[in-house]
Amino acid sequence: MTVGTPNNKEAGNPGLSYTCLQDVMTRFPETPEFPKAPCPAGIMAIHHFPACWDGKNLDSPNHQDHMYNTGKGGFVSAGACPASHPVRVPQLAFETMWNTTMFNDKSQWPADGSQPFVWSYGDSQGLGTHGDYLFGWKADALQRAMDSTPLLSNGLKTQTVAQANQCVIQSSVHEDIDGCRFLSSLLTRFNVLIYRLGLDALPGGSMSM
Repeated sequence: MTVGTPNNKEAGNPGLSYTCLQDVMTRFPETPEFPKAPCPAGIMAIHHFPACWDGKNLDSPNHQDHMYNTGKGGFVSAGACPASHPVRVPQLAFETMWNTTMFNDKSQWPADGSQPFVWSYGDSQGLGTHGDYLFGWKADALQRAMDSTPLLSNGLKTQTVAQANQCVIQSSVHEDIDGCRFLSSLLTRFNVLIYRLGLDALPGGSMSM
């Protein structure tokens, strides 16, 4: 089961949003795009998965059509399921907290005042955020969670954000992903282009860096 697509260019999916964290407990407001101002405690990306199933297919070619999203945004109960997808399933949400505090100095942001973050697939708005869910609950843990009182653990084991951050899996793909070689390479090419053309700036007014 998936939600969202990296090719999306329009707002409108209530299951996909961001929260500008004032602290780790901040949950509102939610916005469909990246926050436009520095966030004191970082940015949280939120993925609410659809909670209506067609009752027949365990998957579909695009991993989405067998499910239907009646979410209203935020942590509120989803709307009624349509006849095409009549089976209600537990509502699932991913919360991913990104520590962006080292970039909160607005003097380092783009000159036009726009926010500086870009997803790896070239999305500078945040509208292409997406998530995949694979079932991996141990034994009867999911059933016990569904039987528990909403928002309460009822004996289920919980953990703090700090404890969750200690859970790591060693990388199985050894790839150098640190740094930003692309940016320095791009700037070098821009400067060479300006030099060769004998310009003081690139067409459109972009200055050499």
